[in-house]
Amino acid sequence: MVYMLPKLPYDYNALEPHIDEQTMRLHHDKHHQTYVDKVNAALEKAPAWANKPIEEVIEEIEKVPAEIRAAVRNHGGGHANHTFFWTVMGPNAGGKPAGEIGKAIDRDFGSFDNFKKQFSDAALNRFGSGWAWLVVDKGKLKIMDTMNQDSPVSQGLVPVLTIDVWEHSYYVKYQNRRADYIAAWWNVVNWKAVEEYYKKAGKK
Repeated sequence: MVYMLPKLPYDYNALEPHIDEQTMRLHHDKHHQTYVDKVNAALEKAPAWANKPIEEVIEEIEKVPAEIRAAVRNHGGGHANHTFFWTVMGPNAGGKPAGEIGKAIDRDFGSFDNFKKQFSDAALNRFGSGWAWLVVDKGKLKIMDTMNQDSPVSQGLVPVLTIDVWEHSYYVKYQNRRADYIAAWWNVVNWKAVEEYYKKAGKK
């Protein structure tokens, strides 16, 4: 299996004014493509792993041959994380979630406002490059952050929402103002997609 760069599920400018078109083009076409190219190159040395979906590879990262494990963790993780990230954003989105995910957030965080603050804090305080995540852990929602391109999947957790806080995800528009980017990002969260991921997580 040769991994391919997935198409964005919306136009490059669809998340304006919150996330600008130039950032989306660079982030998707350049950064994500590089992760795809480099994980493909790494897995040429381990054909059995190359035939698995990237999520399965990341889930079993500690079993990947040691000589390519770091490259697969970084670049395969980058491919998997970004593929997921694009889907939890969208135009005409944001707001407060309803449905099962809305109820679960209220149950596990007390209120949406509490959740939003805790998630924003996790994203803001992630030192250096990385991600903040909302994951399902033994049936409950949990907020966590990961460094570089590490994924909760490697820890047996199921992600339902994420924000990329690598500088390449916001620096064109927001420069060093990560907090402004995070605040704007809430306007593009695709809660319908998050709801579907949450429902699937309950079946695992």
